[in-house]
Amino acid sequence: MVLVPLEGLPPDSLHACDAPVDGENEPLILYRDPQGGVRAWLNVCPHAGRRLDFAPGRFLRSKGGDLVCAVHGATFALPQGNCVAGPCRGDCLRAVPVHVADGEVRLGEAG
Repeated sequence: MVLVPLEGLPPDSLHACDAPVDGENEPLILYRDPQGGVRAWLNVCPHAGRRLDFAPGRFLRSKGGDLVCAVHGATFALPQGNCVAGPCRGDCLRAVPVHVADGEVRLGEAG
């Protein structure tokens, strides 16, 4: 399943989309690191189970570039997705497998 064209995800950017994960339509966060790799996580803070964006597809970033939960301020290192500050320190965002093929970010492992 195609999530977004790679060109629609500039380096060091975050993008929100929905995709089927484990049989349910789930909100995702896509992150393209500065080297061009793409990672995805559920758009759910492990602290309170709320979305991390403050408005659909709009994310807060720290001065250092980390992802910040808009609700309780949990801070997640990019590109790892681990919580480095806030109420869920030590937890991680739930990773979702994605890969790039033919200029598109696709759900699932490369095959």
